[in-house]
Order: sequence, then C-alpha cells, then structure tokens
Amino acid sequence: MPPLRAANLLDTTEGSRLHSADCAHWQRWGPYLSERQWGTVREDYSADGTAWDYFPHDHARSRAYRWGEDGIAGFGDDTLSWCVSLALWNRKDPILKERLFGLTNAQGNHGEDVKELYFYLDGTPTHSYMRMLYKYPHNAFPYQDLIEENARRGGDMPEYEILDTGVFDDLRYFDVQVEYAKHAPNDIVMRVTIENRADEPASLDVLPQIWARNSWSWKENTDKPSLIAGTDHNGHAQLIGHQHGQEPIVVTAWSNDVPQVTWLFCENDTNVKRLFNMEAEGPFKDGFNDYLVHGDQQAVRREHGTKAGAHAPIELAPHGRAVIYMRWRPEASPDEVPLDADALFAKRIAEADEFYGALQHDMDDADARLVQRQALAGMLWSKQYYRYDVHRWLEGDPLQPKPAAGRKRGRNADWMHLCNADIVSMPDKWEYPWYASWDLAFHAAAFALIDPAFAKRQLLLLVKDRYQHPNGQLPAYEWALGDANPPVHAWAAWRVYEIDRALTGKPDRDFLELIFHKLLLNFSWWVNRKDADGHNIFQGGFLGLDNVGIFDRSSPLPTGGHIDQADGTAWMAAYALDLMRIALELAYANHVFVDIGVKFFEHFLYIAQAVSCDDGCDTGLWDSEDEFFYDKLRLPDGSSVPMRVRSIVGLIPLFAVHVLEERLHGHLPGLRDRLVWFLKHRPDLAKLVSRWDEPGKGNALLLSVLRGHRMKALLRRALDESEFLSDHGVRALSRYHRDHPFVFNHNGNSFTVKYLPAESDTRVFGGNSNWRGPVWMPVNYLLIESLYEFHRYYGDEFRVEYPTGSGQKFSLCEIADELARRATTLFLKNKNGERPVMGAYPLLQADPRSSDLVLFHEYFHGDNGRGVGASHQTGWSGLVALLLQPRVMAASGSVPRAGEAGRAPIPTAPSAPAREVEPETASALATSSVK
Repeated sequence: MPPLRAANLLDTTEGSRLHSADCAHWQRWGPYLSERQWGTVREDYSADGTAWDYFPHDHARSRAYRWGEDGIAGFGDDTLSWCVSLALWNRKDPILKERLFGLTNAQGNHGEDVKELYFYLDGTPTHSYMRMLYKYPHNAFPYQDLIEENARRGGDMPEYEILDTGVFDDLRYFDVQVEYAKHAPNDIVMRVTIENRADEPASLDVLPQIWARNSWSWKENTDKPSLIAGTDHNGHAQLIGHQHGQEPIVVTAWSNDVPQVTWLFCENDTNVKRLFNMEAEGPFKDGFNDYLVHGDQQAVRREHGTKAGAHAPIELAPHGRAVIYMRWRPEASPDEVPLDADALFAKRIAEADEFYGALQHDMDDADARLVQRQALAGMLWSKQYYRYDVHRWLEGDPLQPKPAAGRKRGRNADWMHLCNADIVSMPDKWEYPWYASWDLAFHAAAFALIDPAFAKRQLLLLVKDRYQHPNGQLPAYEWALGDANPPVHAWAAWRVYEIDRALTGKPDRDFLELIFHKLLLNFSWWVNRKDADGHNIFQGGFLGLDNVGIFDRSSPLPTGGHIDQADGTAWMAAYALDLMRIALELAYANHVFVDIGVKFFEHFLYIAQAVSCDDGCDTGLWDSEDEFFYDKLRLPDGSSVPMRVRSIVGLIPLFAVHVLEERLHGHLPGLRDRLVWFLKHRPDLAKLVSRWDEPGKGNALLLSVLRGHRMKALLRRALDESEFLSDHGVRALSRYHRDHPFVFNHNGNSFTVKYLPAESDTRVFGGNSNWRGPVWMPVNYLLIESLYEFHRYYGDEFRVEYPTGSGQKFSLCEIADELARRATTLFLKNKNGERPVMGAYPLLQADPRSSDLVLFHEYFHGDNGRGVGASHQTGWSGLVALLLQPRVMAASGSVPRAGEAGRAPIPTAPSAPAREVEPETASALATSSVK
C-alpha cells in the first residue's frame, strides 16, 4: 500500500510544540465540552432507562449535570473544572440559546437529530488555535415547528430540517464565529465575531460564559468554587475564579464595538422550583435565561456566583459587525504587559497555516486542501471530557435520592468496574456524545495524521483496566457497554504505529507491545464467547451494522437459534491477521513473539477454512450458486437457512488479507520453517495460502479468506454500478434489492430487506442510521485498503473489470485509487460547483459565504451522495483526510514494496539520529493519492 508522503511537521511551530515536553500543558485546555449532555445514559437515573425522557432539552437550561457539561463552541480544561461557551439571544426566542437544539429519538421521524447550522472550520492539535461558525436566525428559532412537523412525518418521508423552515430566508441571520487562541498553555483568549448577513438592522445579546462544573451537589464536604466580580486597570469587566487546589484565574471581557460589557452571575445549581415545585433559594443555572428573556432581576447577581456571563447587548446595522473578547489566565502579576489580542490571533492563525501547509505541501487542489483541513478540524473539535463511573451511577450519590433498586439488574450492571474520566474522541458531540469502540479505532487512524501521540493514547484508553472488562471485552458504548463492535482495534493500532513511524522516524514498539498484550485478552474473549458451536464461525450481534440484516442481530431471534455471521467471522479472520502482523513486528526486537505470531497464523487458517468451505459443508458461509457470502440462520433443530441478502456483510471477507513478505523470513530465523511445518501437516489448510510452496511475486505469501476466483466474484458485484458501486463509493446494500427485496416468512410474519439509499424506514436500533443502501466511509476505507494489499501480492498483471460490464480492466491498485477518488467526491465541489454531501440547499451550495462550509455526515445517500444521519460525524467520515493525503507511488504506477524505490522518505526530528530503514511486515498506509 502506498506510504504517506508528508513534510516534516516537526519543523513547524505547531509541530515543535506538539512534540515538546510541554505538549501536555498545551493540551490541558481544549474543546472538551459536549454539544449535548442532556438525554444521555450518564444523566439518566430513571427506573426504566428512558434517558431521553428523564433529562430532556427543556430541563437542560435549569438542571445541573452530574457527569459533564455542554455548550455552544465549548472550551474547558481536561477535567472541566472550568468551562467556557457562548450564549446568544435574538430578543425573539422563548429561551436563551445556550446549547444546540435537536429532536429526541422519539421526536424525530428518523430518530434523534440536531436541528442547527454549525461548522467546525479550523484547529491545531494543541488547540493553540480553534475556530467554528454558528448560524443564528434573526427571527424566533422554530422549536415548535421542528417538533410538530417531524412528528407528522412518517419513516417513509425525509426529515424536516432547519433549512426547510424558512428561518434563514433572505439571509436574515447572524454569522457567529467563535475562535480561541492560546497566549500560553493556561492563558487563552476567546474572540466572538458577530456579522449581520441581512439587508436590515438586527439586535442581539451576546454572553461569553465561564462556569464551574457542578461537583458539590453530589457528596458532602465538597468545596464550592467561586467567581467574584471586579474591574481591571483598563476598566474592562473582570472577575477572579477560585477552585480548591487550583491557582486562581483572572477573567476579563471587553469589546470595542459595545458601549459596555457587564458581568452577570448565577449558580450552576438545579432550579428545583421550576422543575420539581420545591422551594429553594436561587439564583439557579437558568438565571441568565430568566433575566434576559423574562426580565427577572432576581434571577441573577452582580457580584459573585459559580457561573458568570459577560453580557454584551449589540445593535448591528445591515451587514454590520461586532467583536467581543474574553480572556482567562492564571492570576496576573501587577506589571503584566497588555496583550494585543488580534495580534495573538494573527500569529496563531499563521502557525496553523504553516502546520497544514507542511502537511499539504504536495496537494495542488485548493478545494482538497480545504476539505482535508475541515475534516481534521472536525476531529479536533470532537474531543470531549467523558466521565462515567458505573458503580457510582448505579448506587447513586449521597446527597441525591436513591436510584431504583432494579437499575442494578439493568443497563450496564455487568460493568461495575468501568470508571472513565478522560478526554475521548467522540463520533459526533451532539448525536453520539459517547465513545463507541469501533468508531474510536477509525478516529485514531485519522488523528495519527496530525497527532499520533493522541491517537495512541486513544487506542490505549479502551484497553485500560478502567475500560476493558476483566473478561477481555472492550466496552461498546454507554447505551449497552456489553454489545459487540467489530474487532478493529488491532487494525487501528497497526495503522497508527505505521503513520507515527512515517511522521517521526521512530517505531514506537512500547506502544505496540502494550496494546498487543491487552488485545490478546480481547481476542480470547471473542473466541470463547462469540463462537457458539466452537467451529470458528462467529456471531457477535449487530456488530455496528445496525439494520443490515433481516433481524435485529442483537436480540433473540423470532425463529429461535442463532445467526452464523459472515461479517463476524471475517472480522475475526482479519483480527487474527492483524495480531499476527503486530507479533511479527515485535519479533524484530524479541524473537519470543515469533511463536505467538505463528499461533495467530494458525487461528487465521482455522477461521478461513470454516468460513470459506463450499455450501456443501456444514459450516461454510460461501454460496457457490450466487458466488457471495451470506449469513446463515441456525435453527433450533440444527438445520440452517442462508439469508440471501447482498449486503456489505458479504464483502467484509475481502478485508481479511495480508501479504507475508519474503524478506521477513530472513530477519526472523525459524519463521518460515514453522509455517512450512504447519502447512505440511495440515494440507487441508495449506490450500488457503496462495502458492506457499511456489513463492509468488517477490517470494511473498498471500493470506486471505479468498483465493483469486472468489475475490473476483465478490469484486464483480462490488464494482457493479447496478449493485454496490455508486458514484461516491460502495453501497452497504446492493441496489439489486430495490426491485428484488429479500423476504423471509416465519409463522405468518414477513421480514423484508429492501434497498433504501438514504434514511431507514424502520425503528431498528432507533431508526437513526441505515445500512440498507447508503455509502459508509469506514467500510469503503477498509475495502480500498484491502485492494491495495491484494495488489501487493498479485501485481499489475492481475486485472479486474471495472466497472463491471464496461469491458475495461484495471489492476487492483488502479481500482483502489478510483474507489478512493469516488469517496472524496462526496465532499469536493463537482463541475457545477456543488458538494454532493450538502444536498440541494441553495444557502449551502450557492451562497459564496457558505459554499466552502463542509459537513461530514455519518453516511451518504447511495444514489446522489447527500449527507444523511449525524451531520458532524467527522469521527469516521474524517477518514477522507487520509484518502486525500498524497502517497508515494513507484514510477511504473504500481505500489512500491517495502524498502524498494518509491518508498516514502521517513522524516526525522531535528534532534533524532537517522535510522536504518527496517524491513516491514506490511505496508505503511491504507490509501493512495486520488490526484
């Protein structure tokens, strides 16, 4: 696979900062607030687990959170002891705009969905500079209209979005840009720029806010922080913040465009009077709301509190502009030199430009550079402080009512050891403000491009004792920690290791060995828990693919029995190969790992034999008539029925592929002898290793679930534009099922799978995602990577028709390049100047002020590429950043082998000695240039 081509990021100011000993201090503050803390499992103390109902949006302004905080453009330290965000009021809304609004799962006709316009535009890995944009209407925000119209629509209708309401017509809105720049690790300036886009004047109240996370309402003898008003020597509104055990902070707010900025104070405490009709003294968390919206003078204080807002009333002329600043820092010394805030921002922006300029030095396409930079900005903005102590959550807090006893037998009761309190990369901080194990693996691969140290820390988090179950399982997500996600952690560890080595010039074998040992436990858990019959055919449940199957694969089947899953088994074959690859890499420094590498080689062969045997055998999942892999329904009487659904499930076996280089044998004495001995004694398994006794190109061995014929058969469908192949990538379900739905009848009930290119029409897994037709970035990425790996063995001579039926044949490398190109066209402007992902909204496609704002959706319409699902899931859709990154290709156009001409130069830190290039056990990266 073509290795990464990137300049030495360490030569940039941001790169040096990132790799310095002081990096941890620079990353102490960041965009660590959630976009939505309400409606989460962590905040749910109901008896029946109805998280959306227990803590709805209407409570969020008045109710203190137990486990986190949220806010617009939020920023905070790495424990959220201090939090910063923005509040706005257009003087027409019924509530202060302090957090993003969206529908709950029950309210949306396709599940939960944020109903706002906001964009993550820029950022650096140390968060020395961050920028985002929020669009706020002049007229009243259409809360009720969005709720009522989406309730009226059924699952067969499109969602009713904020742009459908007309509230942004005639540009009657404010562009609210929020930036952060660090003068020093703990000295930070927030700059809020408000622009009136309309031809008419408009009024707005702006409140940059700072507050202390509520840590005092849950247990006795907890010190309460304080924020106390004052004025600095320039006459600017100032306050002093105190927290136990921390240095006091000084906070200053000012504006050259507003006559006066004044501090308002309240307490970050629950308004029990409003919510529960209990008497209590305020002011409460909703004090600013009640003061501004309802004119309640008693709702705020002027001197002190645990929450403070710098109130700036603004009157803007048509197309007018105003800027408000807020700075916080350790308590200042009397002789401090005044800070030029705009000069600071100019400096940090220049450093960000330098950093991304180095990364993108070979990217000639300006639009590709813009898309990649915004994808990485979305990754950076999606970091969040995630706190969840399951034992404490189930037991309840000493100062709060005792939770229902039944909760200890309910959700996550088997995960009492789990105690998380870390900065974690979220899939989407509004729709999915909780980590998911397989999402996080893809996040890490993308993060490694700009911050490999953070990527490694993310992968190691999930295998820490505070996360990984004692039985070896990795936590899935907070709604059901015990669910099984695809086991891609080892794949991600290898990818991050390779990218890190390419960027720094140093292989981090300590990281690789540490995660390897913990993944051994996880692999054992899979083998022991998810192989029902002990035949190396795996189950696993929904495995992240929500509604892909005929049944909900995480629930008891209406037929009884279980499903032997083609994807579950293929994931395990790939898992074995990934662990083998890691073991053999570690064996360079410690030959003990050769033994365990061979063990995973054997594991792979056993799994490959079970999944790939013909449908005449009992265990095989290959259908020789359709030449496709299908799940099998195993009924209680021992019989089996193939589920003939042509879905991504049947293509995932392509992912289980690895090429063992001949040069590896010379550096690991005894390896080839061990492999040959095993294969001679198990000739039934030897046929699964291509030409093991007739070395192929470069004396390499191909390990794959598929031999050439079956691989071609799968690709024939995958590359068929009437089936899987779309203009923007490979669909998750064949379009064949549009006219030929799969129907399964049982006891008078019919279960149907049909092609749905966009939103789901069912409520399976909440109904807010759909694997029955759309394009999904992570599986496209893995398919592209797999084709590159196959090409490493077969070379340019092995050619496949592309697209199917076209009569044109290309090498697997060329096809992988083309699939990567198709995936990037989701976000890049087409010949009409439109981005398919952004749909048909003129404001986002034609308005010159908005046409360069890009969203990275959860998945994409299978026919036209429109973004669907969560709108800010740069988590795994951020993989496009890797697809856009240029790669080194050999002069012939084929993929260079490790160590051959064309291999990427390995940059080194200025202080690091040049190292001898080591033989590699696999390729460097998963993607190729799409240029």
